[in-house]
Amino acid sequence: MSKSDAVANGLAGAGGGIIAQIITYPLQTVNTRQQTERRAKKKKNEGSLDSAPGTLLQIFQVIKTEGWGGLYSGLKPSLFGTAASQGIYYYFYQVFKNKAEAIAASRKAKGRGDGTVGMFSWLVVAAMAGSLNVLLTNPIWVLVTRMQACEVYNEAGISGFWKGIIPTLIMVCNPSIQFMIYETSLKHLRAKRSASKQGYKNVTALEVFLLGALAKLGATVSTYPLLVVKSRLQAKQEIGGNNSLRYSGTLDAVIKMIRFEGVPGFYKGMGTKIVQSVFAASVLFMVKEELVKAYMVLADKSTKVLLNLSN
Repeated sequence: MSKSDAVANGLAGAGGGIIAQIITYPLQTVNTRQQTERRAKKKKNEGSLDSAPGTLLQIFQVIKTEGWGGLYSGLKPSLFGTAASQGIYYYFYQVFKNKAEAIAASRKAKGRGDGTVGMFSWLVVAAMAGSLNVLLTNPIWVLVTRMQACEVYNEAGISGFWKGIIPTLIMVCNPSIQFMIYETSLKHLRAKRSASKQGYKNVTALEVFLLGALAKLGATVSTYPLLVVKSRLQAKQEIGGNNSLRYSGTLDAVIKMIRFEGVPGFYKGMGTKIVQSVFAASVLFMVKEELVKAYMVLADKSTKVLLNLSN
């Protein structure tokens, strides 16, 4: 693929991200509140993780106290953040993916390898794209979490816009795991179709949706505690003047969460997050792939028209 195809993937990723965000935003609103809620350790007989009924009750509570608009509080900056984040991520992911595939093809020509990109290479590609994305868009997500730029600046200065950057960079392993699972599964599916002489065209939107769900499920379950720490660091720190609820950094947050909330504190809202992120990722993958296909068809038609005109 060329640089223009990387741009197409970036734009398609931004479009898919916006659609997925709009559909799943109410769940994201509730999940953010669950993650940033501070409570002391519960007794052994008390439940510690959220359940589906609990999430539904929280949604109804938000509607009751804040109206339907409460479920979409901060949607506009979040959509901007999602478009920027997904666009940047998919652009660089495609650039690095093209290079990885070129290296694999070169190795095959030299008699080494089968010409395909391995699982470790997918991890590296996704991690590189994710790291660039985090460094460029973290200020946007701090604003989305806090909603007001003046609040962030007054509390922590310019450095406040990069709060939670360490766990966020570590969280790059989330999309890395996600894309490793997705690309590897897609590779096996294509190989199976190729062997049966059906070809790549038969990888349907539904199959992409399901592969995206599988990939995001694995990534979310394995990295969720880091996501909670990141949300805590990016949320407003002045809570009742209680020092135990204020975090000076990543390590301080981890220590205080263990001390005052126990291990279950790292899994607050995980049920909600699994539903929200898995569905959002599935929609994003499906829409993004369909948009890229549409772009390729239009580009092909445009090329043919130009060739006909030149002849």
